[in-house]
Amino acid sequence: MESTRPIRALIRGLDALTVLNLRNGATVSEVAQEIRLPRTTTYRILETLSHAGFVYRDATDDRYRLTIMVRGLSDGYDDEAWVTQIARPYIHELGKEIVWPVAIASLSGTSMMVRESTDHRSPLAVERYSAGFRVPLLTSSSGRVYLAFSSPTQRESLLEILARSNREEDSLAKNRAELMKILNDARMQGYASAVRARRVSDEISMAVPIMIEDRVLAAVTIRFSGTAVPLKLAVERFLPKLRETAQKIRQTFSEQQRDPPHQQPPRLVAGNR
Repeated sequence: MESTRPIRALIRGLDALTVLNLRNGATVSEVAQEIRLPRTTTYRILETLSHAGFVYRDATDDRYRLTIMVRGLSDGYDDEAWVTQIARPYIHELGKEIVWPVAIASLSGTSMMVRESTDHRSPLAVERYSAGFRVPLLTSSSGRVYLAFSSPTQRESLLEILARSNREEDSLAKNRAELMKILNDARMQGYASAVRARRVSDEISMAVPIMIEDRVLAAVTIRFSGTAVPLKLAVERFLPKLRETAQKIRQTFSEQQRDPPHQQPPRLVAGNR
């Protein structure tokens, strides 16, 4: 089966938008020089973008500038989706090292959604959670660590909603004293844990937050058998690795936030001319 060949005209148009994004407008010649295309070709690209409504030609200085329609291109931007792309290689690397299943989850409504997991690659996963699987906020380690490190305002809003729920997994919200002790302990320790009773061996999960400034972006979680790895041993063996993985994700995400790919100079490939 033939691989899909890139559409050169589209790549050229994106390169032109990138140049205009880096400057306060640019002439046809300036854009042509940056993207290394003939002036006539560049003119057609800019006029096409103008016809589509993404750029306009300023009559005062004959420079092309971006229109507000370009903002619409970022409306579908999703922090959680982006961090999943960044996190994927890191959690798979961690999964190979510790063998037990690793996942990254983020808030979705009043539950945590698994965004990526190594379950299907882990021979030790009893149940295999795929992307899209939801776990409760109050009885999962990822949910507890999210609540523990979220802002007081957001935490209180979520707990008020959960306190009105009739679901068994949300019942802890009605016991505020016990719940706050769990969350305070998680904040002090820097991680949260949860136990799920199973017929053969209890399954323990442990999670650490991925923090972006004062915001919890997601949680990195590991699940393991309580019989094979007691929690105390897991804290010694797994917690440093979880924190290291979370830090790598946070750092990479922060770097791309400061210097996103669309702000880099166009990468030109021979044959794109």
